[in-house]
Amino acid sequence: MARTFSTNFLSVINSDTINYFYLIQIELERTGASTQTRNTYYYTSFERDISWNGQTWSGDGGLFEIDSPRFSSIIDREAYTVVLQDKDNTLSDIFKTGVIGNDIFVRVGVLDTNGDPLTGVDSNGVSDIVSIYSGFIDAPSIAVDWDVNTAKIEGTSPMADLDQIKLFMVSKDGMDQ
Repeated sequence: MARTFSTNFLSVINSDTINYFYLIQIELERTGASTQTRNTYYYTSFERDISWNGQTWSGDGGLFEIDSPRFSSIIDREAYTVVLQDKDNTLSDIFKTGVIGNDIFVRVGVLDTNGDPLTGVDSNGVSDIVSIYSGFIDAPSIAVDWDVNTAKIEGTSPMADLDQIKLFMVSKDGMDQ
């Protein structure tokens, strides 16, 4: 399926200067003794909150860093890494309950000539926001550095489907699993 871009997105991409922002959606499931809750967190790298898709994406400085996979000519396990500020230890507490396998989505948007985020839909119904990664949390960690807690979330590698899952031994006498 070919990727479709909105007319607004294309006009910015074809201009001389491109300014962009990220939208990060993390769905964390918390399992207690008798309850299970699912909280979705919305972050943006833009300097202020953004409303898109019926949600408010927080621009309070909580998103520290996004490290996307590097293109290379070999098959490797590069993955998306998102670093968030964990101001009140909320993410730390959730990480302790286990978050591997929870959903993470990375989207990108562009700014118009006035420096405002494009978050609409064009006449064809195509959103100005583009999805660039959809995967699962693979390696969560917390770091404490001079009173600043950061939560590092590494997503599954786009090449993770090529990982060896089960060993197969094949010979002329048969196959063992």
